[in-house]
Amino acid sequence: MQQLFHTINRQKKYYTRLILSVASLLLFTALVAAPASATGVYQMPSLAAGDPTRVLDEAEVLSRATEGKISNALNNLAKTTGNEVRFVTIRRLDYGETIDSFTDGLFEKWFPTPDDQGNQTLLVMDTLTNNTAIRTGDKVKSILSDEIADSVASETVLVPLRNGEAKYNQAFSDASDRLVAVLSGQPDPGAPQIADNIQVEGTFKKAEETDQGNATIWVVGLLIAATVIPMATYFWYQAMGS
Repeated sequence: MQQLFHTINRQKKYYTRLILSVASLLLFTALVAAPASATGVYQMPSLAAGDPTRVLDEAEVLSRATEGKISNALNNLAKTTGNEVRFVTIRRLDYGETIDSFTDGLFEKWFPTPDDQGNQTLLVMDTLTNNTAIRTGDKVKSILSDEIADSVASETVLVPLRNGEAKYNQAFSDASDRLVAVLSGQPDPGAPQIADNIQVEGTFKKAEETDQGNATIWVVGLLIAATVIPMATYFWYQAMGS
């Protein structure tokens, strides 16, 4: 009986070390892999003026129906006016990047010369923070003023998201409708009306808060697993031995 107890004890220590090792490996993998979902300009596919691609939903927040509807509207706009609009969504920005620097870099990567940039409009959203930025070429500015462009990025896109629901389809559909109207020479329909009871500040979590929350959940979960599983294994061996 004593020999059996020693055997169980040795096996308990072995499984404890094994589980702790696995837990440590999982924790390390989670912490290392977390930034892997971040997106840098260098990771974006190549694209040029005249390319029919209008929507790059890297964050996968748009339905196929919405993406198709927007693409058709923007392609028709390009055919009739020569003005090209593109929407880009990403899950999160690369370390040290801001939504403005990312959008600037992507705009220059896709359209490296002033001639390429002339008729271009690029709207980008980071869905982790719901931050947006928009860039336009010099020729577009005569129709789409910086004031209207900024309103599209900061109001038209964001108003549908400020009630806490992820209405990305509505947000980008509204942005598409407004940009198509303005770039077609029609009157600006304006930004959506904002209800007085909507709390703008504090609606979205900061990236740091989200990252810390996810990391805490991982750590707590792994610590619980590392504690409970060895105990369950020990009692199981005791039950088997008796």
